[in-house]
Amino acid sequence: MTQVNILAGLKPQDDLQTVVESRAREWHFHIYFLLQSPTETAAALALRDAVLRLRRDGAFIAVPLHRVNNEPLGPHPAGSYEIWVPDSSFSDVFFYLATNRGTLSILVHPLTSQQRRDHESRNAWLGTPWPIYLDGLPRESSEVPLQYPELRLGWSSVAEDEISLDERRRRGARVEALLADNPEAAPAPPGATVQ
Repeated sequence: MTQVNILAGLKPQDDLQTVVESRAREWHFHIYFLLQSPTETAAALALRDAVLRLRRDGAFIAVPLHRVNNEPLGPHPAGSYEIWVPDSSFSDVFFYLATNRGTLSILVHPLTSQQRRDHESRNAWLGTPWPIYLDGLPRESSEVPLQYPELRLGWSSVAEDEISLDERRRRGARVEALLADNPEAAPAPPGATVQ
């Protein structure tokens, strides 16, 4: 039997403004491959080329870093490369990589000013997790490391492209109304909504 320890007093954040303002806007997918395996290396590079073609053709926005690491680099213990993804393309890229990775392992993490936490506890794995070297990562930076600001996505998006809190509330209320009579959908708990 699995024992689950629940932290006493842990209350999930549910303030709309705090959640919206603190969300991750950019992500990294790190594709790992065994350097000693020509087959695995070829599979990783073929996946990279497919992502590049699909980006070119408009399937999603994903930017593989030009460099492919042919030796362990930074926290990554194997051959690897990174794919940057804005939040607007996260689900498309996640699903594509999940269904096309073969046996490759992929580390997924958000990009925030807390790089170590992003790699250590805000991460997810597609495939078998690898040990990563965290000691070289900064715990806190003064700013988020921006990538590809010319795309005006993720952390580089502009305020007029954002959905306002009022619009989010309207959309939420519309979803609640549409689901009100559906016995399979749990309703939101009662409580005051901030206007």
